[in-house]
Parts: sequence; structure tokens; C-alpha cells
Amino acid sequence: MARRIRIEFPGAFYHVMARGNRREDIFHDDDDRRFFLKAVSEACGMTAWRIHAWVLMSNHYHICLETPEANLSAGMGWLQNAYTRRFNTRHRLWGRLFGDRYKAVLIEGGNGYYYQTLLDYIHLNPVRAGLIRPRCGQGVLDYPWSSAAGGHALPPGQRPQWLATESVLLAFGFPDSEDGRRKWIERLDRRASEEEPARCGTVPVPEGMDARCSHLQKGWYWGSQEFAERMRKLADTTRMGAPSRSSRGKGEGRAHDLARAEKLLQQGLEAAGLDSDGIRALPGSDGRKVAIARVIWEQTAVPQTWLAERLGMGSASNVSQQLRRSSDRQTATLPESLLGWLASVSVNG
Repeated sequence: MARRIRIEFPGAFYHVMARGNRREDIFHDDDDRRFFLKAVSEACGMTAWRIHAWVLMSNHYHICLETPEANLSAGMGWLQNAYTRRFNTRHRLWGRLFGDRYKAVLIEGGNGYYYQTLLDYIHLNPVRAGLIRPRCGQGVLDYPWSSAAGGHALPPGQRPQWLATESVLLAFGFPDSEDGRRKWIERLDRRASEEEPARCGTVPVPEGMDARCSHLQKGWYWGSQEFAERMRKLADTTRMGAPSRSSRGKGEGRAHDLARAEKLLQQGLEAAGLDSDGIRALPGSDGRKVAIARVIWEQTAVPQTWLAERLGMGSASNVSQQLRRSSDRQTATLPESLLGWLASVSVNG
């Protein structure tokens, strides 16, 4: 079966979900959850994503994210690969962590019904799973691994900059103030108490509703029929390979362009006669990987943590140190093919 096309455009909203391989746990403990959120933070730094809601369960996660640039696939590829590598290293495992390809449902974002219902669906996931028991006096703040307790309920200085709390609260008519945040949490708790736990946060499926619509659980979009038609036309344009109006004129070296970094990495590896495994096996100070790291660092906005992960350079501090220490003498010892590539990207970059 052919893969479903990814529709990407600046300003898109998505409901992203992924499960563990064979439905096994992707989080063994709270440290794993902290490492995943750190990777999310790094991905946001590279892509300029805005996260509107998230929840981490044992064997899956849900995220509502906004992409100011058309870079969902590039960012998700990095996020899941980075977390898999870190998870496997920490637990001395190997192989794939996630099961099927992550699911990304297009959302009609903003302050409307579809945006609001998705936010509730994500934040009330622990109620449906029985991890929050309203009848026992528990509320959404009793589950720390969602953006309700772990972000939106907190003052601005205590939550990540990439979390779109103001937009979330305003969607329900509340300001980003202590009183507004309290009332927003109380609203979620009321819904958790009033609805059947197994269906809490879900919405009824109207008879005759478009089968392509997500219903928050399946389908490829969650929005109005007008929104669906606009997305269908954009999908047709994407299949034909023509750029959409919203993406025309976007420069390849634009800030946060993770795809540019990936392209430079692959070009550099090819010029060095190496693959991703081969370069990771080299010492962190190897001149070939330092040269490739310098090009990517100078021509993109990816952080040094990304370079450390992809080039096997240990840590961001080592990347920084090696870039400072690199010299013309080291460059002179590089293979001719790599020197030629360095010259070409220096001119064209």
C-alpha cells in the first residue's frame, strides 16, 4: 500500500500520534519522558514549531503542533530518530522503537470548534486511560505528563517558550493569567467529572459525516468541509509536484530549514566517501566530520546538539570545541573529493 501523502504548508496545524513497535512502551520511566520532551524542545528550536498540546502515555504520545514553515516531515524524522537513539543507548537496546509511520492529521487550527475539541481530546487522554480518576477526587493536574499540568497551568517563566499557552487559553475565552489558567483547568476537570471515563474528551460522530474526517481517532483531517476541500486541492498540487502559492519564493537557506541541514549532511558524507554509520564510528575530532559540521553550522540554524547526534560527535560542547580548534592545516589533509565539495558549498551557500 502506498504511503499517504504528507500535506505541508506554512501555518499548518497537525494532530501527531505515534505508538511503540508492537504497541510496546516507548517510555519506561519519567527520565525517558523528560528526554523525549528535551528532544521536542530541540526540534522546535530547529523548525520553529509551536506546540499547542501534548500528552505522553506509556506506549504512545499525542501532540498538537503548528508549523510556521512547511517542515513537518523533516522535523518529525529528526525527533523520532533522535529519541530512538537516546532511548536505545540509555536502555542498552537496538532497533526500531516506534511501530508504523507516525500519524499526522491535518487540523483546522485557530480558535474554532475543531481546534478546541482536539485540545480537550489530548488533555483528557489520561482520563480515558484510567490514569486520572475524577470520581476519586483526581483532576488533570494529577497527571504531570501533559501540557495541561506540565505547561499551560504554569506561569510563563516556568513553561517552555515553544508552548502556545496564550493561544490555547484564548480559544476558550481565558486570559493567560493566574485566574485564567485556574478557570481553564476547572473547565477540563468539570468535563472529566461529567463524562463517561472511557469516552471523555471524544465527540459524537454525526450520521453521514465525511468519511475522510478524523473524528479525532481516524481519517486524515479534522475540520469543516470547506477546510477539507482546500486541503484536497493542496494535496492534488503536491502530487503533481508543483509548488503551492504559499511556498513559492521560500529560500533554501531560510532559518530553521532542517531539510537544508539534512541535504548538506548527505552531500558531505558522499563527498567524504562515508555513510551515516561510518562517520559516527570515527573519533569526535576527525577532520572529515568537523569539516562537514562547520558547513552545516554556518549555513543553517540547527543547534550543535543536532550536529553531535547526526555526526557522532558526543555532545554539543565537543562540537563547539572542535569547531573552535579547526584550522587550515586540518583542512589540507582532507580527501580531494571533500575539499571540492567544501569549495562548492562555500561559493553557493
